[in-house]
Amino acid sequence: MTSQRFVVRHRRTVAAVGAVGAGLLVLSACDKPTPLATVTVGRNSVNDKASCYDDGNALKPSSLEGCLKDQDAKTIKVDPDETVRFGVEPEIAEKGWTILMNGQPLTDSSKKTYRTVPGSVFFNQQYGATGGSTTVTILQGSDSKAYGLWSFKLKKDS
Repeated sequence: MTSQRFVVRHRRTVAAVGAVGAGLLVLSACDKPTPLATVTVGRNSVNDKASCYDDGNALKPSSLEGCLKDQDAKTIKVDPDETVRFGVEPEIAEKGWTILMNGQPLTDSSKKTYRTVPGSVFFNQQYGATGGSTTVTILQGSDSKAYGLWSFKLKKDS
């Protein structure tokens, strides 16, 4: 009877060690997720990971142009009379961030995690808008040192 208990206990120990080892192997294969940026209009929100990000390291200037043309940007409808809210995780805010509209700065750099912009701005020709949709990009860092880009498409909902 004692040898049976030993065998059962030994099997449990081996199974537990195997499960822990498998879990560590799975975790080591995962990439660290990029911080998220969020756009909210009224009760609707979209958030996304960065289109370009190198775990907090500065991006190469040559890669930025391609990132600004992110074709997979999440879309949110915007009534021009609504306020558009932009939120970033503290990790993004630490290095400062700017809102770009069609690749041009729309706001000054901020280290806050939250900004608001009137929805009408995104469809106003005075700010470079054309047609019924606008690409908005959150740039972490500055023009001289960019650390990440998050892009969203704002579609006019009138």
